Amino acid sequence: MARSRVEVFERIRRDRRVERLSIRELAERRHVHRRTVRQALASAVPPPRKTYARRPRPAIDAHVEVIDGWLLADRDVPPKQRHTARRVWQRLVAEHGARLAEVTVSRYVARRRVELGVDRVEVAVPQTHPPGAEAEVDFGEFSATIAGTLIKLWMFVMRLSHSGKALQQRALRH
Repeated sequence: MARSRVEVFERIRRDRRVERLSIRELAERRHVHRRTVRQALASAVPPPRKTYARRPRPAIDAHVEVIDGWLLADRDVPPKQRHTARRVWQRLVAEHGARLAEVTVSRYVARRRVELGVDRVEVAVPQTHPPGAEAEVDFGEFSATIAGTLIKLWMFVMRLSHSGKALQQRALRH
């Protein structure tokens, strides 16, 4: 199944070119609207998403600066001391007299953390493999048909971690 609209467009165009399917058949096969099929046949690049005017948020708009300030300040404190969305809501109610639902605050905090990059923790573990120090090894059996006879064989495989070069050795059963 295609993941992105670009892939869906590509498959629609290929099906049309190879199998000469009609617009209705393409729509049914790819589970899309006929309008989408027509767009795909007209251009390989999907049209950009529509942009909508920003909707007013009367409940939280008055408090976004305070929330953003808390979230930005959380960058400098240990993770265990950072504000949870629930704690942000509790402080808004207690300190600022806010009258809004906890879910409104939690949705805003979740979206805003992503925008501010507060939710990301970059972790990298460098891998170093000195020459000759490490290798990955596997050994197993398999069956093969040689000259019409089924034969059990064994295979030894070793890959050197530093260079990535592999060695395979096959042995016949006697």
